[in-house]
Amino acid sequence: MGSECCHALHIFFFPFPAPGHIIPTVDMAKLFASKGVKATIITTPLNAILISKAIEKSKTSSNLIHIQTIGFPCEDAGLPKGCENIDSLPSPEFFPTFFIATKMLQDPLETLLLQQHPDCVIADMFFPWATDSAAKFGIPRLVFHGTSFISLCATECMRLYKPWKNVSSDTETFVIPELPGEIKLTRLQLPPFPINDEKPSEFASLLEEAKESELRSFGVVVNSFHELEEVYADHYRKVLGRKAWHIGPLSLICNRDMEEKANRGKEVTIDEHECLKWLDTKKPNSVVYICFGSMLSFSSSQLREIAVGLDASGKQFLWVVRKSKSEQKVGEEWLPEDFEKRLEGKGLIIRGWAPQVLILEHEAIGAFVTHCGWNSTLEGVAAGVPMVTWPIAAEQFYNEKLVTEVLKIGVPVGAKKWGRMVLEGDGVKSDAVEKGVKRIMEGEEAEEMRNRVKVLSQQAQWAVEEGGSSYSDLNALIEELGMLRQ
Repeated sequence: MGSECCHALHIFFFPFPAPGHIIPTVDMAKLFASKGVKATIITTPLNAILISKAIEKSKTSSNLIHIQTIGFPCEDAGLPKGCENIDSLPSPEFFPTFFIATKMLQDPLETLLLQQHPDCVIADMFFPWATDSAAKFGIPRLVFHGTSFISLCATECMRLYKPWKNVSSDTETFVIPELPGEIKLTRLQLPPFPINDEKPSEFASLLEEAKESELRSFGVVVNSFHELEEVYADHYRKVLGRKAWHIGPLSLICNRDMEEKANRGKEVTIDEHECLKWLDTKKPNSVVYICFGSMLSFSSSQLREIAVGLDASGKQFLWVVRKSKSEQKVGEEWLPEDFEKRLEGKGLIIRGWAPQVLILEHEAIGAFVTHCGWNSTLEGVAAGVPMVTWPIAAEQFYNEKLVTEVLKIGVPVGAKKWGRMVLEGDGVKSDAVEKGVKRIMEGEEAEEMRNRVKVLSQQAQWAVEEGGSSYSDLNALIEELGMLRQ
């Protein structure tokens, strides 16, 4: 395709206001800008502050990336002032209200579409109305789910066949029909909204709207690469008939130096140089990294179980702790007596936000205890780090199956029950933490998993380089959008 066509393209990127959605969307905007596409990120004033910092550090055509702000209707929707990001909500009770507030962004988005008339809108799946908004002006809308092909396929197969209805108890396993790989789950591992389909919640209705909206959209962009999920990428496109492009891993493509990697997401609560300096004192593959993403929080009792399990494992660790907001003022009784003092030099606790990509890429990191959010899972794969999987909510149980059973690059900690993203994860005991950490760090099985994930890490790198699967899919998408424009 000629460069003049590419330069003529203008794309709106419209992320859902949550860290796990904003971060890959900003990476995506940087990726398209590196191809000469004008990228405009639509967001709210308080979110724009974080996004602008990430863009300023970008070394890839940052002059082609623009931020356009629209007001967030906190007070109109019944939210406290300043709650423009789901991460800033004072309690889980505001979760439904926040989604109502995001629906009120439709009119300001349509005003911008009328004024600027971009060539495409890439909008988060939680904005199902964006398909109709774009269609009003003859603009194609692409959906960004921010998740894996396996979860997209599994979710659709569950919706179509409802296999949980064929088991007699919550703990009896069933196979997800028509999904490659003989993937088994229990009812306990499912969110409540597909099971209680006779009385759908507002959130279940939103997901149904999102599915219907996706079917009428131009297609789906996926933060993955073909070699990682080949059978599921092919199933999604060829069997389920979805139009989709894989263009990831986005974290690998768009963050080439330390400064860019350190400035992804929120303000880090530890100096990245101090953090890396600590890791520099450790031997290769000797440290376990524990982090449960930007949204999940734990009760003090669960944090204590993790602490006891880490201590018993005898392994060095770097642990990012996020307490539930209801317990943030309680103090740190969850820590065993003299825990940090006793393990000084052996363990490092970060309270808040950490530069995850930088940490995972450090040679000292030997394993990653993760909630299986897709951003974290993909960052672990790209860094070549095997995982202990601890899914809690959303689509994380599907991602766990990819890691532990399909790719065989991780071991499950034994999480049995689906929770809610903004409520407290609970129920995994210290002996399970100890066992999972030892299993991923010691012995022949651990070495085999490490070797497999190192191969996938290399394939991820190849995928985003010239001629690679994601590189080619991105070019094909830009070319198709360019032809539509003409």
